[in-house]
Amino acid sequence: MAARQPFTDLDTADEAVRSTCDDATTCKRYATSKGYWTDPYVQYFVRSVGERKAPEINRGYYARVQGMNHLLDAFLRKTKCDCQIVNLGAGLDTTFWRLKDENLMPRKYFEVDFPMIAARKIHNIKTKPPLSKPLIETHSTDSLLLDGHSLDSDRYCIIGADLRDIPGLDDKLKKFHLNPELPTLFLSECVLVYMTPDQSSKLVNWASVTFHTAMFVNYEQKERFLKTGWENADALDMMTVYSVIPQDDVARIERLEFLDEKELLQQLLQHYSICWATKDKLKLGTYGLEYCHKVYF
Repeated sequence: MAARQPFTDLDTADEAVRSTCDDATTCKRYATSKGYWTDPYVQYFVRSVGERKAPEINRGYYARVQGMNHLLDAFLRKTKCDCQIVNLGAGLDTTFWRLKDENLMPRKYFEVDFPMIAARKIHNIKTKPPLSKPLIETHSTDSLLLDGHSLDSDRYCIIGADLRDIPGLDDKLKKFHLNPELPTLFLSECVLVYMTPDQSSKLVNWASVTFHTAMFVNYEQKERFLKTGWENADALDMMTVYSVIPQDDVARIERLEFLDEKELLQQLLQHYSICWATKDKLKLGTYGLEYCHKVYF
């Protein structure tokens, strides 16, 4: 029998990154159980609500989810859903099911993550009818393409890939019919921060070079986009996002749990930002920059 290969520093680092998938999903599961927002599908990826999370953490996730959803929905409406979405480092995200329920489906929704995480998600979909039924309803034939690390249907695709391997990523996306001619939104909620600056810049540059009409939404910073071929970039810190979310809904979620030290929430939200960058060869309008400012302001 072949000797087991020793773990490397990269293996250890990758395992730490993969663990953030469970952390984020658990936090979202807890926040939805408290009523911060509605997500009937996250329960199928995390059975237990888990231990109590601090109110500032729940409000932070609420602002993050609301901000990302605003930008995503604005893009879909601006393109009249004649577009594609690529969720990089998607983890156990449930956005596909939300868009299906809200009749906001793009032409195709792609997700990319480590093969191990992709396999877990595919297993959950295969074994839980509330997840598989909406997928089947958007598929026109009797069979789906399924293997250990990928799932492909007419409107939804999961790909197991390493985002640091740009040629491999590009090949797999082409295999599953990603169309560079379509307006494309890239979602990267918390991925680039776990890559080296060189690796993340190559990924962002690949998206800029490959897609002539695109938007990249990232829960991080904007400077890297202007250096890697994007025409426009802007950002809002999460405290600003929190302050411009419809205030009746903010008042509702603030009644869910008492928060003693509001300064903690302010410090947390000021530490993070949502950034979006755009290219617009098709002249659809600067849906990233001006349109999203209108969404908020």
